[in-house]
Amino acid sequence: MNLIVAVDEQWGIGKEGELLRRISTDMKRFRGITSGNVLILGRKTLESFPNKKPLPNREHVVLTNNLEYKAEGVTLCHSIAELPHVLEGFGDKEVFVAGGGSVYQQLLPFCEKAYITKIHATFPADTYFPDLDQLPEWEIAEEGEEQEENGVRFSFVLYRKK
Repeated sequence: MNLIVAVDEQWGIGKEGELLRRISTDMKRFRGITSGNVLILGRKTLESFPNKKPLPNREHVVLTNNLEYKAEGVTLCHSIAELPHVLEGFGDKEVFVAGGGSVYQQLLPFCEKAYITKIHATFPADTYFPDLDQLPEWEIAEEGEEQEENGVRFSFVLYRKK
C-alpha cells in the first residue's frame, strides 16, 4: 500500500474540506500515478471530488463508520480490519491512500511508499499529515527539482519506509 498527498511546509493538507492549493501539475501527477489503480479514501474526501463522484479510471474504496452511507461507483469499507479482505477483490492493482487526514493517520503504518508534493509555502490549514522527515522509519528515496506554477513553488518527493 502507498499513499499520495500534497503538503505545505508545516505538513498541512487541507482546510474546511478543501485542498490548500490546486496545482495542475500536481493533479496531472496524481492522475498519472493512480490511474488504473485503487484509491482508499474517506467519505468527506469522496464528497470533495467534482460532482461528489469517483474519479475516472480508478477503483475507489471509501472508509466510513456510517453503515447507512451509500455512494455510487465505490466499494464501501466500514473498518480497517475489513480492509485487507476488501482489497483482495482488486487483484494486483496498486493501492493508494488518498485522504483525508484521519484515513492517512490510520493507514500510514501499512504504507511502503509516500508520494509527497511539497509545496514551498505555508497556508492556513486545519488538517495535517505526519511530518515524515521527523519519523525515523521513513526516508527520502527520490527528490525532484523545484517547480513553479502560478507563483507557487513545489517539488515532488518520494519517501520509502526503511
